[in-house]
Amino acid sequence: MIVVQAPSRLHFGLLSLRGERDLAHGPNQASSTNRCYGGVGLMIQSPGMSIRFKPAKEWSAQGPLGERALSFAGRFLDSFPHAQRTAAHPAQEIMIDRCAPEHAGLGTGTQLGLAVARGLAEAWQLSISPEDLCGRVGRGQRSALGFHGFFQGGFLVEAGKTNHSSISPLVARVPFPEEWRIVLISPPGKTGLHGFEESEVFQQLTTQRAALHPSEALCRLTLLGLLPALSERDFKNFGEALFDYNRLAGQAFAPSQGGIYAGPHVEEMIHFIQSQGFVGAGQSSWGPTVFAVTEDESAAKDLAARTCASFNLQEKDIWVTAASNQGAIVRADG
Repeated sequence: MIVVQAPSRLHFGLLSLRGERDLAHGPNQASSTNRCYGGVGLMIQSPGMSIRFKPAKEWSAQGPLGERALSFAGRFLDSFPHAQRTAAHPAQEIMIDRCAPEHAGLGTGTQLGLAVARGLAEAWQLSISPEDLCGRVGRGQRSALGFHGFFQGGFLVEAGKTNHSSISPLVARVPFPEEWRIVLISPPGKTGLHGFEESEVFQQLTTQRAALHPSEALCRLTLLGLLPALSERDFKNFGEALFDYNRLAGQAFAPSQGGIYAGPHVEEMIHFIQSQGFVGAGQSSWGPTVFAVTEDESAAKDLAARTCASFNLQEKDIWVTAASNQGAIVRADG
């Protein structure tokens, strides 16, 4: 039996919204900054996912997001020549013991797709590069934070794409302080933008609003704020830079999500968290998940309890987690 345990991903915002039409024409040799997307994010231990694979007579999947896992498995299988699919690639039973919710800003689609591909490659004793694994399950089309994070973990900065087929290169990876904790709040009954609607929004943004995206300010915050504060373990300045970065990155998406954040309930939570003395708060990706960075476990648990009481949340709606400074763990079990 093969077991794959993968972290979840927080996405703090994109660095560039250069037009998608430019990507189709490849790199613009006249400009060294001709990149689209890019971004800053962090891999976290919880909620994460744990998936088991074992040989079976027929393909099946059990547990949360089982159908989506089976779809990724089918896509991965179909990426090989037809003659190899039965003898070299026998059927597997996929058992999902734990899985982060999808469409919540936690990068679950990419982590699930890569976990399935990685587990099947191990079960079939295949040596496949990370980039090839990613391509075979159709991930990394915009952000590559989840791709790099799956294999490496940590606090990540990726530089953006120069064409549709490339995977955005990782330009910085910094271990996150082990003692710092992240509080995650996922309001019940809400999901972030995804699928066709998300694609439509990006098409509009990258053709109409690229000039309005504050890329230079975001790059400055990354290079002169976030990265040095992490290197120096400067909690106060990291939190301030993180809030500023996340809020600034959200401005371009205000017409699509009803404001800088995914609705007034998210903004209210962020204001509440900051009123409790934790500046480093914001929204991950399209949300609705809200994050807050705290100095230690005790502060995180206290903030989680106060947030639950103030917003009438249940325990399942909130997590306290450490960062994941390593990528997915793959092992043979039994």
